[in-house]
Amino acid sequence: MALHMQMLLPISLILTIAISSGPKQSESARIFTIVNNCKETIWPGITPGENFNGGGFPLKPRQSMVFTAPVGWSGRIWGRTGCNFDKDGNGKCQTGACGSFLKCAASGETPASLAEFTLAALDFYDVSLVDGFNLPMAVTAINGKGNCSSAGCDGDLRSSCPSELAVKANGKIVACRSACDVFSTDEYCCRGLYGNPVTCKPTYYSKKFKEACPHAYSYAYDDPTSIFTCSGADYVIAFCSSRKQPVCTYHNKKLLCSGSQSLASLFGRWSILMLVAFLMINLCL
Repeated sequence: MALHMQMLLPISLILTIAISSGPKQSESARIFTIVNNCKETIWPGITPGENFNGGGFPLKPRQSMVFTAPVGWSGRIWGRTGCNFDKDGNGKCQTGACGSFLKCAASGETPASLAEFTLAALDFYDVSLVDGFNLPMAVTAINGKGNCSSAGCDGDLRSSCPSELAVKANGKIVACRSACDVFSTDEYCCRGLYGNPVTCKPTYYSKKFKEACPHAYSYAYDDPTSIFTCSGADYVIAFCSSRKQPVCTYHNKKLLCSGSQSLASLFGRWSILMLVAFLMINLCL
């Protein structure tokens, strides 16, 4: 069953690309694949969102969406939970809301797990819990050069969140706030006398975050190894996913997967067959 589900994801990914991709993109652009491995629908938020369907959209369990961002784009991606929007895109969310809109023109409300990117000749990316936590997430760079390690938070801080930081809805913990957000002291917020890496040190709360998510930023001056650099990669942002879980993207008419070449080859053969069948069915309708 596990292999079956892993094969379904790249197949559905190819179908999504076949539907949503436009003209051939520049080789210098980066392809972003956003995947929902959670058990419930989430609503990714992206700012700036011009290249990402206006900055917001629903994503059902096991669904994925594919976008292209130009070199020079710098922004953040996060997941919103517990949302309810009307047909005009107005509504609210339990966590990560960007005002009352489906399409985000501003950053999400804290607490929210964030993936941050700066695309250049050398890309910089990380997953940050400085603003708190609402969903596990992983960022995987594929087919790049450099320190292209996976960033992210495999653990679910909602189950181990200190009670004083917990955000609850309907009796359930839905997010974990940062100590800065709750207590607003210079020490927790790395400001004033603590506004530099020499005096701003890990606290009890940031250590709890780091224990659960060693490959994500836990406070403003966290370990520099929590930020990664990569050249010419495409990125998969997966919610409720492990950093070690194989992921795939489609670039320049080729299916590219993390992990072994044999796995990528297997995914490629199945994907092409399914894509041809899908297109033939639609042409006959």
